[in-house]
Amino acid sequence: MSLTAITTSPLDQDALVRELDTAGVGAVAVFLGLVRDNNKGRKVLFLDYEAYDALALRGLDLIVAEVTEKWPAVRLAIHHRIGKMQIGEASVVIAAASPHRADAFAASRYAIERIKQIVPIWKHEYFEGGDVWIEGATADPDNAAARQEALRIACA
Repeated sequence: MSLTAITTSPLDQDALVRELDTAGVGAVAVFLGLVRDNNKGRKVLFLDYEAYDALALRGLDLIVAEVTEKWPAVRLAIHHRIGKMQIGEASVVIAAASPHRADAFAASRYAIERIKQIVPIWKHEYFEGGDVWIEGATADPDNAAARQEALRIACA
């Protein structure tokens, strides 16, 4: 199993954590992004995620490198699912292993913020009465202001 992946398979947080080298760590923070049943007052039926796979994977790898630069002791893994997902299913799992919990939490939060900023994954939401495309990466991965904003949020 790779530490970063774009996959159509259901996500397995336990397997992802097992892939991290947890020797000497004191904390593992796991973030799961779930498909929720509502958005903007609408009853959501399901989501369908699409990605430019090769570029999305490169974005996840870049996020791991950024985390390693900012928090050298943190080991990070990110898997994002694409395709049709039902309510309650996980669309993204992020695992951060660290000697200290604060860094694990911050690295995990930073990772999800950067995913939203730079990883080309698009969410198609189907709800009662219609459908709409939501979100999608808009920042250039080299945009220093976007990276600083993700750090600000993660370390708040």
